[in-house]
This record gives sequence, C-alpha cells and structure tokens, in this order.
Amino acid sequence: MLIKTILNKLERFKSFVYKKVYWEKVGTEEALVIELSARENSKGQCAVCGKKCPCYDRQPYRDYEYVPLWGIKVYFRYSVRRVNCKKDGVHVEQIPWSAGKERLTKSYQIFLAHWAKRLSWKEVADVFRTSWESVYRCVSWVVDYGLSHRQCAGVEQIGVDEIAVFKGHQYLTMVYQLDKGCRRLLWCGAERRVKSLLRFFRTFGKERCAKLKFVCSDMWKPYLKVIKKKAVNALNILDRFHIMKKFNEGIDETRRQEVKKLNAQEKENVLANGRWLLLKKAVNLTQKQTCRLSQLLKINLSSVKAYLLREDFQRFWSYQSSGWAGKFLDEWVKRTMRSKLCPMKKVAKMLKSHKELILNWFRAEGELSSGAVEGLNNKAKLAIRKAYGFKTLKCLQIALYHQLGELLEPPWTHRFC
Repeated sequence: MLIKTILNKLERFKSFVYKKVYWEKVGTEEALVIELSARENSKGQCAVCGKKCPCYDRQPYRDYEYVPLWGIKVYFRYSVRRVNCKKDGVHVEQIPWSAGKERLTKSYQIFLAHWAKRLSWKEVADVFRTSWESVYRCVSWVVDYGLSHRQCAGVEQIGVDEIAVFKGHQYLTMVYQLDKGCRRLLWCGAERRVKSLLRFFRTFGKERCAKLKFVCSDMWKPYLKVIKKKAVNALNILDRFHIMKKFNEGIDETRRQEVKKLNAQEKENVLANGRWLLLKKAVNLTQKQTCRLSQLLKINLSSVKAYLLREDFQRFWSYQSSGWAGKFLDEWVKRTMRSKLCPMKKVAKMLKSHKELILNWFRAEGELSSGAVEGLNNKAKLAIRKAYGFKTLKCLQIALYHQLGELLEPPWTHRFC
C-alpha cells in the first residue's frame, strides 16, 4: 500500500492533493518528505475572512512536520500561495493542516499534546526528538482551543482552594467544578488574595454566579469575603477536612510546647516520637502504635487532653440536625475555653467565629465535601512535580488546564494511539 493511499484515507484535505513521496536529508537527519499541491484551477482561501480568492503569487516551499512514521520524521512540503482578497488585500492563504506561521501540522500538535498528558513535556520532547518549546506550543494551542470552546452552563457546585507553587510562598488560587459527573478545573490564578478570586467571578459572569448552589472553601478570609459578595444564592460550606486540620494543628502545637517544657525541667520525654500517635486516626494506627497510645492516654498530659477534646468533637459530625449540632458546638466551645490549652482555645474561637458557615455542612445534607477538591489538588501537584522546565506562571497554568480542565480538543481526522 502506498503512503499516499494511507494519507488520503486518514488526512484528506479539500482542494489539495498529495504528489511525490521521497527521502531527503532535512536538517541533520534523513526524513520522509511528502509534497502537496493545490488542485488545478482551485482558489485559495483568505486567512482573514475565509473567502475563496484568486491566486496572486506563490512563495518558496515550506516544510511542516507531521506525525513520525516508525520513528522516522515526516514532513509536508508545500509552496504557499498568496491570494488577492477584494476585502482584505493580499494575504497568505489559509491551509487546513497548519495554523498561521506554525511549522508543525495540527495532527502532530494534537499528537504531542496527547502524550504530554501522560509524560512530562521534557520526556515527550526526548522520545519524539523535538524541542521542549515545540511541545509547549502544541499544548498551549490545544488549551487555547479548549478554553475558547468550553461550556460552563449548568455549574452549581464549585470548590475554592490554593496550592503552593515554585519557591518563596507563591500560591495559585484554584477553582474547581464539583458537580456529579463533571469535576474539572474551571479557573486558576496567581496568588490567594481578594483580587485573585474576584477575577474568577468576573470571568464566570453574573448569571452563572447567581445559579451557584454550593461553594466549598477553607477559612481563608479573602475567599470568604469574596464568596459572600459574589455567590449570593450559594451556601458557603466549611467542611470536615479543613476544620479537623485546624484541630490537628492545635494538638501538634500543644505537644511541641509540652516537649519543650519537659526538656527544660529535665524530665523524661514520654512524647518522644509520639507526633503521629496523636494526629492519626485510630483506625489507621498499627498494633504497636495502638498499644503505645493506650499507655500514653493514662498519663496526665496537656497533649492527651487536647487529643481527647478532638475525639470528643467527632460526635459533632454524627448529628442530623443543624440546630442540635449548633448546641453541641456551643457546649464544646465553652468547655474548651475553660481549659488551659491555648492552642485548643484558638481552635474554639475559630469554630465560634465561623459557626454559621460550619453548620452549612448540615444544611447541605452532605451534598458537598472537599474530598473532591483535595483529590484534584493532588492531581495538580502531580502535574507540578512533572513540571520539568515550568519556570513561568503562564506555562504552569497551561499545564494545569491541560491536565484537569476536561477541555474539548480541536477536530482532527484520525486519532493516533
């Protein structure tokens, strides 16, 4: 079977035909060159308005890199025409296998972008003997197409969180769609300020914001302020994960203070290597850790008291009614404020100040949690860890949209596996 026959089956372009196929040294290596030409008496398509126009002249041959065949580089070679458009003047014609001045064919761009989801961009460049910049341009083109054709109608549940990127406490604000059957990255922006999240809501639009039912977030004040202002009809939920994270921070701070006190008094440090005994869930402890924890609980320590306060609070999540849950919360806060545990008092004050938002978890009847947000965050961090060469914020955002955005792909004639 001839290569031209295969190409006519997979990549047939209207008004263009395949001519010669031959070997030629392109650059430093042998490659397969496939010549194309316009059909006789066919008119070129204006790149500006898209109308058919008469030919003005021809430019020198250009090579467009195509999907490699058996590890052999393949190029389309074509002498581009300039057309004389009555409306837009003389312009280079629009060709179906490439866009603008790009020397990679659309099929090859989508091919590389597909592999860039599975491997790091550097590995893709190495495997297919191309440059990192070429892979970047391919992914960027696919992402731009997907974002311009993305549908955001019907979004009712979103999650807002931040992830650390690069060095020096740099953050990205991440906004995810959490509706069942469609969980994806909607938007990501620099920093974690009020202006960061405001940019998302302005992009999202007033009508879509009004249709939001649930917003899941942590207790970061700039986020809470913007959500209250922009998502007026939505329940802002502070769910279990972020709240229990504050409890663990309080227990750990209490333990550290107590260890310093024991060392200063030159007493035996019974809390040595005991951090995870107090922070892990009981069901996740090994048999050895369970035995040691049971012994530790018999000692009158501030860390143990903090641990027991956290375990007592776990009953809060078993309530069905937000009213009864609110009463339990008030009683727990009173008991904790009477203790001498300053880190746990901070937790109690936090719970009291965010009481209504915490109770929204019950009003939503468990409809939304940050489990999906944390899962998407882990995928985002994985994309960052694979980020060999991601030195700019724009490049990182493109990678995250590519991996997590569930974007539409440009149309193409054949899916290369």
